[in-house]
Amino acid sequence: MHSRPTDSRPLQGKVALVTGAAKRIGRALALTLAEAGASVAITWRDSESEAAQTVAGLEALGVEAAAFRAELRDPAQIRTAVEAAAARFSRLDILVNNAGHFETAALESITVDQWDRMFETNTRAPFLTAQAAYPHLKAAHGRIINIGSLGGLHPWPTHAHYCTSKAALHMLTRTMSKAWAPEISVNCVAPGMIVNGEVDPEYEHFARRTPMKRNGSPEEVAAAVLFFASGPHFITGQVLSVDGGLGL
Repeated sequence: MHSRPTDSRPLQGKVALVTGAAKRIGRALALTLAEAGASVAITWRDSESEAAQTVAGLEALGVEAAAFRAELRDPAQIRTAVEAAAARFSRLDILVNNAGHFETAALESITVDQWDRMFETNTRAPFLTAQAAYPHLKAAHGRIINIGSLGGLHPWPTHAHYCTSKAALHMLTRTMSKAWAPEISVNCVAPGMIVNGEVDPEYEHFARRTPMKRNGSPEEVAAAVLFFASGPHFITGQVLSVDGGLGL
């Protein structure tokens, strides 16, 4: 029996699926949703031990949690993971398409394999995951939150395939929000430069260019995801930058 939501745990009784959440930003997203009371399923590909640690961290917050291995470039594995999560928790209210691929490459040297891998992971996988989750989310009047990127809003010359894949994800967010309304709200969080608390000289030049004079944290991305997961269902089709003003 699910207990009723409270102000401190607004997602009590809800079930969230977060892709690629064994570590880094995905882990922060999963933990934040769990702190808000949601039971959380995560997917992982190569990080089995980290996934187990994340599940333990989620359970320590007093929620149910589970991890499912999935290569998100494989449509069959996507469907299997979504159905396993929905079966495990008997419902699905929130989908966070977090898993992504990033690399630096000169535009003139990008291969077909590099291009296809980027789109398979960053654009096709969120589409297929959302499609698999659609009947469960429709029944629950649920929510989808895609993790885009500042690179989907601004061109980065050494990341053409990445930027293009994320721009496509932003448009997918908007088209899904119209196609699947009014039952499902669909929004996108577009992070800028996000670091895990460490001061890395490689990224400090981004901090200097950012109006807020620092880089962001995974927890700040998670706060934006929590807003879309627990705020007004009426808000849909939005792309919210979490970038300290770097994109201005």
